[in-house]
Amino acid sequence: MSNGLRIGYARVSTQGQSLDNQVDKLTASGCKKLFTEKYSGAKSDRAELQAALGYVREGDALIVTKLDRLARSAVDLGKIAAQLQEKGVDLVVLDQDINTTTPTGKLMFTMIGAFAEFERDLIKERCKEGIAKAKERGVKFGRRPKLSDEKLAEMKAEFEAGVIDRGALATKYGISRPSLYRLVR
Repeated sequence: MSNGLRIGYARVSTQGQSLDNQVDKLTASGCKKLFTEKYSGAKSDRAELQAALGYVREGDALIVTKLDRLARSAVDLGKIAAQLQEKGVDLVVLDQDINTTTPTGKLMFTMIGAFAEFERDLIKERCKEGIAKAKERGVKFGRRPKLSDEKLAEMKAEFEAGVIDRGALATKYGISRPSLYRLVR
């Protein structure tokens, strides 16, 4: 391994759980700085994880006790893996013996990343197929229009007549002025 720092990241899902076991393992493995949080791994906006990813520098190693402490899905892991690789940071997973400071560890991590990318591609493909099928059945996507066809025609007629101030007209129909101008075109 290079001469960089060993940075630890520990996470539990709920406030009632203890971080002690993870912190002890990370400290024993030589971590000089620890980032800890009690937050669901299903959410990717974990503040301490983001802080750890922002803190690590080229040559450092991010250390976790288990892979599921770092990411809950292959897609999430793939994103984190790409971030670490881009920064030149190694990943060490203590309990699962994944260590990207070794050739075998790098191979394992690359394979995990490849599977994550494959899963993302499958998800995208299924989503496209589902959307296409829904459209065939007449499902409309996006926000529903605020104005019915009748109200839109009424508003256009009032706009053309110029009887009411544009701002008041927009307020009357519950839309913004830019929407008013867009809709009358």
